[in-house]
Amino acid sequence: MEEDFLQMIRQHQAVIHKVCRLYRDTREDREDLFQEIVYQLWKAFPAFEGRAKLSSWMYRIALNTALASFRKRAPDITYPVTLPERIADPPAGDLQQEQLFAALKQLNDSDKAIIALYLEDMSYQEIAAIIGIDENYVGVKLNRIKTKIKNILKI
Repeated sequence: MEEDFLQMIRQHQAVIHKVCRLYRDTREDREDLFQEIVYQLWKAFPAFEGRAKLSSWMYRIALNTALASFRKRAPDITYPVTLPERIADPPAGDLQQEQLFAALKQLNDSDKAIIALYLEDMSYQEIAAIIGIDENYVGVKLNRIKTKIKNILKI
């Protein structure tokens, strides 16, 4: 089970990195959030039944973890899985991508979650299932979010 979990993390780490980048500003905070998301995924992994797509399940846990307030852990708590020494950071993006991320960081948390899923080419149905809102409302929210982003980017 541990090897399956580590393979899943390696294969889908971009999902976690995107959420960390959207919700935390400093490298250290992103690394802390990454570790917390991996921990939450590990705790939930035995219960994953495959009814949802793996990426959708990971997004749901990553977003919920990012939105939850940080809780201080006792220093003697250890993770049950030994992660690789360093999980690769995503490659630096071009100027447009950096501007887009800067604009996305200005959105409220729920809008960030919706647009992150949309940018992953998830369907309205998948987004609705992950976020817990009506599928039609996803379309309404996305139109409003796109308008906000255009205003922020002044395009």
